[in-house]
Amino acid sequence: MDIIKKRIQSIDVLRGIIMAIMALDHVRDYFHINGMNGSPTDMETTTPALFFTRWITHFCAPTFVLLSGTSIYLQSLRKTKKELSWFLFTRGLWLMFAEFTLVGFGWSFNISFDFFFLQVIWAIGSSMVIFSGLIFFRYWMIVIIGIALTLLHNIMDYVIITNDNLDVAANFFLITEFEPYAVGSIRIMTAYAILPWTGIMLLGYGIGKWFNSEVRPETRRKSLITTGSLLIVLFIGLRLLNDYGDPAPWETQRNSTYTLLSFLNVTKYPPSLLYTCMTLGPALIVLALIENIQSRFTAIFNIFGRVPFFYYLIHIYIIHILCTALFFAEGYSFEDNFKLKMSFAFRPEENFGFSLSIVYLIWILVLVLCYFPSRWYNNYKSTHKQWWSSYI
Repeated sequence: MDIIKKRIQSIDVLRGIIMAIMALDHVRDYFHINGMNGSPTDMETTTPALFFTRWITHFCAPTFVLLSGTSIYLQSLRKTKKELSWFLFTRGLWLMFAEFTLVGFGWSFNISFDFFFLQVIWAIGSSMVIFSGLIFFRYWMIVIIGIALTLLHNIMDYVIITNDNLDVAANFFLITEFEPYAVGSIRIMTAYAILPWTGIMLLGYGIGKWFNSEVRPETRRKSLITTGSLLIVLFIGLRLLNDYGDPAPWETQRNSTYTLLSFLNVTKYPPSLLYTCMTLGPALIVLALIENIQSRFTAIFNIFGRVPFFYYLIHIYIIHILCTALFFAEGYSFEDNFKLKMSFAFRPEENFGFSLSIVYLIWILVLVLCYFPSRWYNNYKSTHKQWWSSYI
C-alpha cells in the first residue's frame, strides 16, 4: 500500500468552505435582531431568507465531523494503530478540555465558569476518545458500526425513559433535551449527543479508503458522486414517507414555499438520519467536484481548512469581541451585563442587533479578520514541526 505523503487539497478546501459558512450562523446568533429570542426554523415566524441562512449552516458540523474521520483514515496509513490510538485519545481529551475552557469562555465570556454548554468541539473530542479504542478493529467493522449508529439511533425517538440516571446518560450519548444538569454549583448542558456524531466520524473513516493513492481519481469521483446521490435519494424517500428518520415530521404549510421549508426542516440535535443524508449527500458530491479545481477561491478556503481548530477558536473570539464593542457603543454599561437576562455576556436578548443584510456584511468582515491570522498559523505549522501543532 502506498502511503499518502501530501495533504489532499479537496478535503481541506471543503472543510474551509463549511467552516466559513459556520461563521455565518454564529454571527447571526450574536448580531441578528432576533438571534437570541426567535428560531429561524419556526414556520410561524421565519422568512425564506432567514430559514436558508440557518439551513445552509446545517451542512457544517456533519461535513466537518465526516472529514475528521477521513483524516483519521489517512493518518492510519502513516502511523501504527498504537500510535494513532494514542494520538486520538490525547487529542480527544484536549478538545474536551478546550470545550470547558478556551472554547466555552469564547462563547460566553462568563468569568465565573458556572455554566457549560457543550457543543461540537466536545462531540468531536468525545468521538475521538471512543475512536481511539475502535481503531484496533478491522476496517469493515468500523464502517458497519458507523452505519449502524447512523441508521438506528433514531429508534430513541420512540423510547420513553423514566429512570433519571438513564435519562442523563441518554442525553449525553443519544438524545438532546437541552436540559441543564447540576454538578454542585455548576450547570452543564449538552447540545451534541456523542454517539450519532461518532457514527458520522466512523463513516468518514470509511470513505477515507477512496483517497488511498491506489484508488484512481475517476474511481474516487464516481464513488463520491454515487454515494452522495444515493444519500439524497434516501433523504427524499424517507422524508416523503414522513415516518422514521426524524422526530419532526413535515407538514403542509400556508403556501408551497413554506411547505418546502417544512420538508427541509430536519433535526440537528441530535443529527437525525434524514439530517445526515440531507447534508452529507451534497457534501460528498461537492468533494468530488472540487478535487481538481485550483483557484484563488480554493486557496483561501484551503487556509481555513488546514488550521480548523485554530480558525474555530479565533472566529468565536472575534465575533464575541465585536459584539461586546457594539454592546458598549449602544450605551450599555458593564453593570448592565449582569442585570439583563442574557444567554451570552455582552449580548442582550432583545432589541439588540441588526437586520439580516447587515449580518451578512459582518460575516464577511469576520472572515477577513480570520484569514490573516489563519494564514500566519498555517505558515508557522508548515515551517515549524512542533509536536503540539497537531493538536491546534
